[in-house]
Amino acid sequence: MKVSYNWLKKYVELTDTPEALANKITLTGLEVDNVRHPAAGLKKIVVGWVKSVREHPNSDHLNICQVDVGEEAPIQIVCGAPNIAAGQKVIVALSGARIADNVKIKKGKLRGAVSNGMICALQEIGFSDAVTPQAYADGIYVLPADAKVGASVYSYLGMDDAILDIEITPNRADALSMRGVAYEVAAEYGESVHFPEISLQEATKKVTDVLSAKVMDEQDAPSYNLRVLENVTVKPSPLWLQRRLWNAGIRPINNVVDVTNLLMLDYGQPLHAFDYQKIGGHTIEVRRAEKDETLTTLDGKVRQLTPEDIVISNGEKALNLAGVMGGLDSEITAKTTTVVLEAAIFDAAHIRKTAQRYNLRSEASSRFEKGVNRATVITALDHAASLIAELGQGSVLKGRVAPTSVTPTPVKVQLTTEKTNQVLGTNLTSAEIKQTFQQLGFATTEKAGTFTVSVSPRRWDIHIAADLIEEVARIYGYKHLPATLPASATPGVLTAKQQLQRRLAATLEANGLDQALSYALTTPEKASAFQLGDSYPTKVSWPLSVDHTTLRMNLISGLLDDLAYNTARKQTNVALYEQGKVFLKADAKTARPKEVAYLAGAMTGDWQAAAWNQEAIPVDFYRIKGLVVAVLADFNLTEAPEYLATTRHQEMHPGRTADILIDNQIIGFVGQIHPRVAKQAHIAATYVFQLDLDHLATLAKKKVQYQPVSRYPAVTRDVALVVDQSVTNAALKATINAHGGAYLTSVALFDVYAGRHIENGRKSMAYTLTYQNPQATLTDDQVNQAFAKVVAALQDEHGAKIR
Repeated sequence: MKVSYNWLKKYVELTDTPEALANKITLTGLEVDNVRHPAAGLKKIVVGWVKSVREHPNSDHLNICQVDVGEEAPIQIVCGAPNIAAGQKVIVALSGARIADNVKIKKGKLRGAVSNGMICALQEIGFSDAVTPQAYADGIYVLPADAKVGASVYSYLGMDDAILDIEITPNRADALSMRGVAYEVAAEYGESVHFPEISLQEATKKVTDVLSAKVMDEQDAPSYNLRVLENVTVKPSPLWLQRRLWNAGIRPINNVVDVTNLLMLDYGQPLHAFDYQKIGGHTIEVRRAEKDETLTTLDGKVRQLTPEDIVISNGEKALNLAGVMGGLDSEITAKTTTVVLEAAIFDAAHIRKTAQRYNLRSEASSRFEKGVNRATVITALDHAASLIAELGQGSVLKGRVAPTSVTPTPVKVQLTTEKTNQVLGTNLTSAEIKQTFQQLGFATTEKAGTFTVSVSPRRWDIHIAADLIEEVARIYGYKHLPATLPASATPGVLTAKQQLQRRLAATLEANGLDQALSYALTTPEKASAFQLGDSYPTKVSWPLSVDHTTLRMNLISGLLDDLAYNTARKQTNVALYEQGKVFLKADAKTARPKEVAYLAGAMTGDWQAAAWNQEAIPVDFYRIKGLVVAVLADFNLTEAPEYLATTRHQEMHPGRTADILIDNQIIGFVGQIHPRVAKQAHIAATYVFQLDLDHLATLAKKKVQYQPVSRYPAVTRDVALVVDQSVTNAALKATINAHGGAYLTSVALFDVYAGRHIENGRKSMAYTLTYQNPQATLTDDQVNQAFAKVVAALQDEHGAKIR
C-alpha cells in the first residue's frame, strides 16, 4: 500500500517527518518498507510556456521552440516530442538541471541549433510508464493552463510529497485504504481523524425507472448496490486527482474511472463503472458463469469462463468478472453519457480462485479476498456518485438499486484489566486501557475492571479478548513492555488426540512397522479406491501434475506406492503404516470436503526372516489381523470388534478380506489386496488394513480401574466346542463373558480344529476360562456352577456341542 504523506495529513494532524512517522508505525504493526521522495535528486525543473514552435531545418522530426521560463527573455530549446505545440505549459529542465537517473542537462547543439535545456516527458523526471497517462505515453506532459511560468513543477505534479510504502499483512486488510491508515496513525499519536463531509445532490428521476438488478445466490454477493448518473461528460481528470493516483501507483484514465480508483484507495472499497447504454436490457444480474461462456476483459483477452466464476451480466451475456476485472464491451469511453456505478461485497474464496485461475491479481481482487469494511460500502458508492457528478457535470438519479445488502453490527468483546496485565507483564490501570480503546475508536464500557468493547466494523480482524490485548500492546508500544518471567509454570501438555496418535505409533512400531508419509494428492482412480464408504472426489483447480489432481479418500493407495518404490529397489520385506487425513464428500455439490483422520497399514514379503534354526514366515491374513487387534486394544473400547468376511471392496481379495464392525458400524477393513491390484503395482502378495480414527474416537471406552493383585489362587476350566463354521470367536467369547459370572476374569482361545472326526461345515474351538475371587479362595462348587451356566448358554445360543 503506497500512502501519500500529504494526503494523510488532510485526515490527521501530523508534525512528525515522514521518516519519523514510518519508524513509529513500523514499531506498532504497519511495517514501512521505504519512504520515497519523488523529487529527490532532481533540480532546476520549472514550468515553461511554449511561445512558438518551428520545424528544425536539418531534421524531419525535431522542432525549435522558444520557451518562456520566467527569465528576462525566452530560451531556445530543440524538442523532438510529437505533441509539442505553441501555447502549451510544459515541464522544462534548465541548463544545469538534474533529471531522472542523475542525468545532467547541458547547453548544446542539436543538428546545428542551440538548445538551452530540455522539455521533459513525465518518464524523464522519474515517473514510471505504469502511471503515465496514455495520452502522454510517447510525448511530453502538458501542464494546466493556470500553472505559473518559472515556478517549480514539483507541487503541480505531486512530487513535493513523500510516499510511504507499507507492507500490509493479511490480518490487517483494514489498512489497505487511506482512511484505515489514518485511523491507525491517529490512534498511535492520540489524535482524531477528520474526513470531509459528503454532499450528494439527487435528481427527481428515480433510478428504479431505468435500472433493475438481482443476485442469483446471496452468498456470492451478500451486498450489491448500484447508482446511475446521467448526462456525464467523460474527460481527463483534474490534476489534483491524477496526482493522488500516480503517487499510489495507478495510471489516470478518465474522470469516471479515476474516481472509482481514488475512492478504492480512500475507503478500501473497490468500485466499478459500466456504460449504461452498453448493458442492454437495462438489467443487472449477478450469477455464476455458464460452462464454456466467454468474456473479453479490459486487457483485450478472451477468457473461457467456468461455473466457479461470479460474473455480472445483463441477463444474456457476461459483462465483467465480478471483483476482478471489467469487460471490454461495457467499459467507460469518451462517448459514455450514462454511468452505472457498482459497490459490492463478493465472496472472498471465489474472487481469490478466479484471480488465480486467470492470473488477474488486481487492486480490487486483493481487497475482496482479504475483506472490505461492510460499514462503508454505501458511503463509498455515494461519495463516488457525488464526485463523478461534480467532475463530469452529470446528475445522480434518486435512490439506489440494492438487491442484497448487509447491516454491519459491532462485535462486542469482553476483557479484564487483570488478564491484560497478566499476558503483557504490565501494570496498566483500567483508565489507561480504556484510553487505548478510545484512541482506536472503539466504544467501551468498564465495570469493576471488566471492559465491554464494541469493535468497529472497520476492524473485522478483532473477535476475541486476545485480539484486544494485542491492540493494547501495539498502542502502548512493544518496546515499553517489561521483560518479566511467566507468573506460573506452563508445562506442555499433549491433547487426547496427540496421546492416541503416539500410542498407536508405539504399538505399530513395536510390531515392526515403519511410519510413512504419502502425498494427499493423487490420481482420481487411486483416490477412489479402498474406500470405507461412498464418497465423491475433490479435484484441485491448479494440480501439480496429472498424478496429483485429486485429494485422497484413502491411505492405502499411498502406502502401495511406497511399497512399489521399495520393491523396485530390492526391498522385498516391507511393513509400513500411516496416520493422516482423507477428504470425503457425501454430496458432489459440496464445495469443501470433510477432513477425516484415518490409520492404515500395509505389509508384504516375510514377517520373519529365515535363519539357521528357522524358516522364513511370510505375512498372512492372521498376522495383519493380529496387528489390528493390538491397535484396537489401544482404544480400550467397551464393545468387542467383529470381523465379517466381505466382497464389497473391488481392490481386495474376495476370500481374504473382512470388514471390521463395532456395534454394527463399519470402522475399517483388513485383508489381502486383490492379486490383480498387486500385479498392476508390481508388488508381491500384500496385506493391508484401514481404520476410521475419528469414528473410533466417538465410541464408548472402558473405565480403567486399578485393583490389587489377588492373594487367592485362580481356578481354570477348559471347554472344547463343536460349532458351525460361521460362528465367530468374538461371538463365542461374548457369550462366555455374558454368562461367566462375577468371578470370570479371562477367556483365552487355545485351539481351533476342523477335519477328521469333525463333521463337514463344523469346527472345534477350545477355550480356557479363568476364575478368581479377590476376597477368598473359590470352591469347586462355585466354579462348577458358573462353568455350567456358560456351557448351557453356548449350547442354547450357538448350538454348540461339547467334545
